[in-house]
Amino acid sequence: MESEKDVEILELSTPFAGFFRVNRLALRHRRYDGSWSKPLVRETFERGNSVAVLPYDPVRDTVVLIEQFRAAAYRAGRNPWLIEVIAGMVEAGETPDTVARRESHEEAGCRLLGPLHPVGGYFTSPGAATEWVDVFAARCDSAGLGGLHGLAAEGEDIKVLVLPFDEAMGLVASGRIQVSPALIALYWLAARRPELRPAWLAEAQG
Repeated sequence: MESEKDVEILELSTPFAGFFRVNRLALRHRRYDGSWSKPLVRETFERGNSVAVLPYDPVRDTVVLIEQFRAAAYRAGRNPWLIEVIAGMVEAGETPDTVARRESHEEAGCRLLGPLHPVGGYFTSPGAATEWVDVFAARCDSAGLGGLHGLAAEGEDIKVLVLPFDEAMGLVASGRIQVSPALIALYWLAARRPELRPAWLAEAQG
């Protein structure tokens, strides 16, 4: 099916608009048997699109992760200090590459070296949210990285973790890492590290 001709918007309103926005839609869509559905009312959380990036140092075999407080995790009754990959929202006129490099500097004082390597893209929760996340990995030099970072104007309090790859995967196995971009990026790196690390070592030494 093609969304442009197979979905009809009957009504659209915005019950809430703050840092994020909630829209309410009345719509109907084409069913698989060719008929139209009955009118449906759905709310969508309009968060915008984002970019996540996992910096990897092939020389030291380390990854750069961050830890920060998340209010939603607190409200869900979970440990709200989450270990994540670097990430940020895509602003008007920005490319994923621009966002990844900007956020790496702001959140971790980290400079990404060479091109970004696409890991994949996905909807965070398509039953409710419009957000799409592009995930990347990139080469870095992790020497000297660490400490506390983040923009004071945005209330950020970010701890930078430079971890050996095996230790990071241990946090995945133990369940300590619970955020989807970090899990996706680390599993991707685990699958490709045998051939990726030699190639990135050659880049680093070249």
